[in-house]
Amino acid sequence: MDGWRPGASARTLRARAEVFRAIRDFFHARGVIEVDTPLIGRFGVSDPAIEPLFVSAPRDAIAARRFLQTSPEFAMKRLLAAGSGPIYQLGKAFRAAEEGSRHNPEFTMLEWYRPGFDLDQLAAEVADLLGDCLGALGRPLPAVSTAAYAELFEEVLALDPHSAETDCLAAAAAAFTDVSGLVLDRDGWLDLLMSHAVEPALRDRGLVVVKDYPASQAALARCVERDGRRVADRCEVFLGGVELANGYRELLDPQVHRERAAVDNARRRAAGLEERKLDPRLLDALSSGLPDCSGVALGVDRLLMHALGADRLDEVLPFSWGRA
Repeated sequence: MDGWRPGASARTLRARAEVFRAIRDFFHARGVIEVDTPLIGRFGVSDPAIEPLFVSAPRDAIAARRFLQTSPEFAMKRLLAAGSGPIYQLGKAFRAAEEGSRHNPEFTMLEWYRPGFDLDQLAAEVADLLGDCLGALGRPLPAVSTAAYAELFEEVLALDPHSAETDCLAAAAAAFTDVSGLVLDRDGWLDLLMSHAVEPALRDRGLVVVKDYPASQAALARCVERDGRRVADRCEVFLGGVELANGYRELLDPQVHRERAAVDNARRRAAGLEERKLDPRLLDALSSGLPDCSGVALGVDRLLMHALGADRLDEVLPFSWGRA
């Protein structure tokens, strides 16, 4: 019986360590300080696509149930509002019901925030960091390009994702996967088309920064007017057709945070999901003044998959969900 063995080989464990070292060296050289925020909190995110894992604390009279954090975002923003300056965190994050070749409920996330950076500056820094991480493993950084979300949809699907009707999006999805029985809203169909049609088309295009997502997919990014459209000031970074990072020009207004959380919770109710209260300490931090900044979260395990030519996360994790 060898079920006790790790999924990652000794060579892969050394590669993980080299990437962790490269990350810390990169930020140390740029004056970005490492922080470590709590893994367990009282509040989860309201995003209907993200579900947390829970921790029971029966002796805690204040909160009998807490969340394993899906991201350090809220705690890091509290640090930024308190005057931390540029910060990063390299550690574990947790998301329920995410298991597969590219997903594990427990994973390694790198998240950092840059006061004074716009999204283009942040995307350039993501590319620089990836270059250092790949270089630490003797791999070159592929060619880097930028494309608008709408540009890719028009190229791959010959439709405008900002104006296409929901029925049109559903019909387009049927060409790439079985959609029988699926009942999705407009953003649901856009997400399906992104994952099943657009992302595969990026496989041979190196490192691609996709920007200008629909305003309805802004999450906690600001919205801006660009080329006559209201879009999210948000980007995603793809390497070999796989999403590695998701970055925002951060939303500063606490009232808009409240409004977006209300929309999220309406969607959660419609889907039969439990509502999520927005963290009041985050709102207090925003009210005190979050600096103008951009932030990004990057999946380190997926980066290792690409660098080592692995097919599954299990091959680059010491112990994946099934081995833990």
